[in-house]
Amino acid sequence: MEKLISEVRREIIRIFDDENFENQKQALIDRYQRASLELFEKLDEIAKAEGFTLQRTPQGIITIPLKDGKPMSQEEFEALSDEDRKALEEKGRSLQARIDETMRKVRALDKQAREELGRLERNAALAAVNPLFEEAAVKYAAFDEIISYLKSVKEDIIKNLTLFRTDRREKPEGDDRQILNIAQNASQEDFFLRYRINVFVDNRATKGAPVVFEANPTYYNLFGKIEGKAQFGAITTDFTMIKSGAIHRANGGYLMLQASDLFKDPYAWDTLKRTLKNGEAWVENIGEQYRTVPTVTIKPEPIPVKVKVVLIGTPYIYSLLNAYDEDFRKLFKIKVDFDVEMDRTPENLKRYAAFICHICQNEGLIHFEPSGVARVVDYSSRLAEDKKKLSTRFNEIVEVLYEAAAWAAIDGRSSVTGEYVDKAIEEKIYRSNRVEEKLFSMIERGEILVETSGTAVGQINGLSVLDVGDYIFGQPSRITARTYLGDEGVINIEREAKMSGHIHDKAVMILAGFLGERYAREMPLAISASIAFEQNYGGIEGDSATCAELIALLSSISGIPVRQDLAITGSLDQQGHVQPVGGTTYKIEGFYHACKIKGFTGTQGVVIPCQNVDNLMLKPEVVEAVEQGRFHIYSVQTIDDAIEIMTGMSAEKFHAKVMESLAKMAETAREFADGER
Repeated sequence: MEKLISEVRREIIRIFDDENFENQKQALIDRYQRASLELFEKLDEIAKAEGFTLQRTPQGIITIPLKDGKPMSQEEFEALSDEDRKALEEKGRSLQARIDETMRKVRALDKQAREELGRLERNAALAAVNPLFEEAAVKYAAFDEIISYLKSVKEDIIKNLTLFRTDRREKPEGDDRQILNIAQNASQEDFFLRYRINVFVDNRATKGAPVVFEANPTYYNLFGKIEGKAQFGAITTDFTMIKSGAIHRANGGYLMLQASDLFKDPYAWDTLKRTLKNGEAWVENIGEQYRTVPTVTIKPEPIPVKVKVVLIGTPYIYSLLNAYDEDFRKLFKIKVDFDVEMDRTPENLKRYAAFICHICQNEGLIHFEPSGVARVVDYSSRLAEDKKKLSTRFNEIVEVLYEAAAWAAIDGRSSVTGEYVDKAIEEKIYRSNRVEEKLFSMIERGEILVETSGTAVGQINGLSVLDVGDYIFGQPSRITARTYLGDEGVINIEREAKMSGHIHDKAVMILAGFLGERYAREMPLAISASIAFEQNYGGIEGDSATCAELIALLSSISGIPVRQDLAITGSLDQQGHVQPVGGTTYKIEGFYHACKIKGFTGTQGVVIPCQNVDNLMLKPEVVEAVEQGRFHIYSVQTIDDAIEIMTGMSAEKFHAKVMESLAKMAETAREFADGER
C-alpha cells in the first residue's frame, strides 16, 4: 500500500502537470468564461438601452442611471423631479430583476463548469491510477475483502484529488509562517495515514502453527493496546497505533503461559477466559471500561481467535483453579502432569549423554569425557534420590555443566573429566552450606551434644533433614526418653510445647499403639513416658524418627543401653514393620559428618529401612569409608532387626526384659494403689 499510494501521488501530480490536461482544462474554462461574458454583455446592452450602466462591487452588480451617456452623480439624481426619480427607480427595479436572472444563469454556468472540470480531473486521475489498482487487484484476486478495500481506497483518492495534487516535496518559502506550514504539512501527512496498513501480526517467518511463549503475561502484553502520542498539547491516536498482543500472535497456534505470572495481573485472567469463551479478542485499553465519563477514541473490531492456551504451573495452582473456578474446568480440560524424574535405563542414559553434548555445542562449552558424563549422571540420580532414577530438573544439571566446563577451561584442559564435575558440585555446595557448617561447628565445640561412641540408656541418635531453600543436608539429633510410674501414657514433649507437626503427633500415637499391642495384652501399662528431641528449637515434623523414639523408650523401660555410635531413621507401623522415609542419603551423610568431627572408631554407622537402599546416592567420600570398613550402613525390615543392631541383644531377650520391667512397674503401681486404699 505504501508503494501503491506513493505511485498514485506521483502519477496524479504528473497527469495534472501534463500539457494536454492543461489545454483541455483551459479550453473548458475558456468556453464557460465566454458564455458568461456573453450573458454579461447582453445584460449590459439591455441596461444601456434603459439608460443605465452596470457596476460590479463586492456586494454584487448595481445599476447607475446615465445622463448624456455618462453615469449620473448623486447630486444630479437628487436634483431630478419626483416623477423622474420614480421613473428611474421603476426602471432600475425592472433591470435588477434581469440582473438577478443573469446572475442565476452565470452561477449555473459556474456550477456546470466545476462539475465538468471535476469530471475532467476525475477521468484524468482514473486514467492514471486504474492501471496501478488493476495490478494490485490481480495480485489479491482471491481475497474479496482486499478487492473491496482497494475499490474504497480508489474512490477516496478521487474524492480527495486536491491533496494528491500537492507535491509534498515542495519546500515552503519564508520563515514568517514556518509554524503554520509545519502544522499544515503535518495535517496533510496525517491525511495519508488512512492509506497505510497496520501490520498487526507478521508470521511470514513462522513455519507451521505459531507457538508463542509470553514470559510477562500482563494484560497489555497478552491482548494488545491502543497507543497515543502527544501532539500540540493533546494526546492523539489512530489505527496505526493499535498494537497486537501474544493472543493475536499465537492465533491459529499455541500460547504458552506461566500460571504464577498470569495471576499477578488483576485483569489478565478474566480477560483470557472471556476471549477463549467468545472466540474473539478485543483490543481496548484497561481504563476504558472504568471511566465515569467516556472519552473519544477508536474502537477496533474484535478479532476472531482460535488458539490453544497451555498453562504451566504447580499442582497447587491447578487444585485451586479446579476447585474454585468453574470456567477453568470448562476451558482447560486436558491436564498433563510431568514427573521430575525418569528411569535410569540404558536408553535414557544415552539421551542424557546426548543432552550434555547438545548443551556443550549450543553454549560453546568444553565437551565432557565419559568420566565427566558418568559423574553428571550420578549427580542426576542424587537429585532424584534414587539410584534407579534420573532427575529431569535440567536447570540444575545445566548449572553443573557450566561450572565444570569453566573449571576445566581455567586449568587449560580440552575436555571435562569427572574430577571437574566433582569440583563443580563441591563448589556449589560450599556456596550454600553456611548453615550446615555453623551447626556442625557447634557439634565440634560441644555446644550441640551428639554422642558417636559408647552406649546410653534411654538415649539414641535420630536423623533429620534440614532444607534451607537451595540446599538440603542431614543432621543428627539426640532423642531421649524417660519412663516412670503413672497412667498418662506416652507424652510427646514437642507436642505439649506446640513444636510438633501433625505427622509427628500421629507417629507418636502409632508408637503408643505398638506398645499396647505388644506388651499390654495381659497387663495394663502402668507407666508414664516422655520423649523429646534435645536441643530442638525450631519444631519437628515427620514420622522418620518413630523407630528411634521407640527404641529409646524401650531402653528407658528395660534399662538396656543403646549404642551411641549408630544413628537410626525409619518410620514404623503398629505391627512393627519399618517403613521407608525421605532424605536417607542426606541423613547418612549428616551422621557421617558428625562422626568425622568426633573421630572415627570403626564401628560407627547408620540403620535405615531396607526399602531405602535404592535411594542411596552417597558422596564418594562416604562410599569409600564404607568400603574400607570405617563406616557402616545397616538395613532393617522390622523393629526387631533394629533392636538387635542398636542393642547387641536378640529381640526375644530384649522384649522379655521389657516385659519384665513393665510387670514390675505394674506390680508396684498395684501395690501403691492398694496401700492408698
